[in-house]
Amino acid sequence: MSILGPGAEFDRIRDIAAVLGPRAAELGDDCAMVPINGGFLALSTDVSVEGVHFRREWLSFEEVGWRATAGALSDLAAVGADPVGVLVAVTVPADLEDADVVALMNGAGGAVSSIGGQVLGGDLSRGNQLQLAVTVVGSTGAWLGRSGAQAGDGVWVTGALGGARAALEAWTAGREPSQAARLAFARPEPRVAAGRWLVRSGAHSMLDMSDGLAGDAGHLASASQVALTLELERLPVHRGVPAAGDRAPVLVAAEGGEDYELLVALPETFGVADAARCLAETGIPLTRVGQVAAGEGVRLLHHGEPITLRGYDHFR
Repeated sequence: MSILGPGAEFDRIRDIAAVLGPRAAELGDDCAMVPINGGFLALSTDVSVEGVHFRREWLSFEEVGWRATAGALSDLAAVGADPVGVLVAVTVPADLEDADVVALMNGAGGAVSSIGGQVLGGDLSRGNQLQLAVTVVGSTGAWLGRSGAQAGDGVWVTGALGGARAALEAWTAGREPSQAARLAFARPEPRVAAGRWLVRSGAHSMLDMSDGLAGDAGHLASASQVALTLELERLPVHRGVPAAGDRAPVLVAAEGGEDYELLVALPETFGVADAARCLAETGIPLTRVGQVAAGEGVRLLHHGEPITLRGYDHFR
């Protein structure tokens, strides 16, 4: 059974998986899980590319390093793994100074040390464009993928959504974002503690939201072969999302992306008291935003009315 969701990016992965055949493991979860010593080694790689994921005029070099590393570490959170560390490969264009590269790595070190890991190594290469390829390493005795959601489950999200998208929209419109939105974009916090807590608390399925709720919900539904109904008015909207503008803040939150919060299917019995326990034990809030049913696809409702939104797709 394929666990890959819809979209041009995943179509390409399907083509790659087809040509690799038995030379590849099943592709599509947030981490590759390698059995080792009675547990699992969790591995994942993310690439952060100048002009695609960030612009230098928006962020300091230290923030570029933090952001790229935190985004990669979010994949460990999505499977409930304990962090071991990261390897960071940097492609350095000719106009970067040595001090700039050091600042990048200082940011990477800050992000991984914030959740208990270390920089394990990496690589430096000359190139035409600044890029960071961050490989994360974690370990766990039990892990969670995208394919276990069951009819009757509740759909929950950690934290708040839309802050990174609000910052991006402000910059691309020639405005400075609010400090709260800028911080959401520049210094995301990988939800590692929440991921581990959710696995221990009986979650059925989980992923991190890098492409926005509207897109990532489809990946979870496809992997689990279920239908999701999401009530957008329930979404926890980041305080950095402006109250006025072309769209309602909740729609910015739904379509967002790169919030690196967790989308999780939890048993029907999981309720408000359990969410309060998560907040007390991890410091991270949980909000129920929908439910799982038999079927397929994602239905988005806004105050009961169907609405169409889409998440980010690199190749659309």
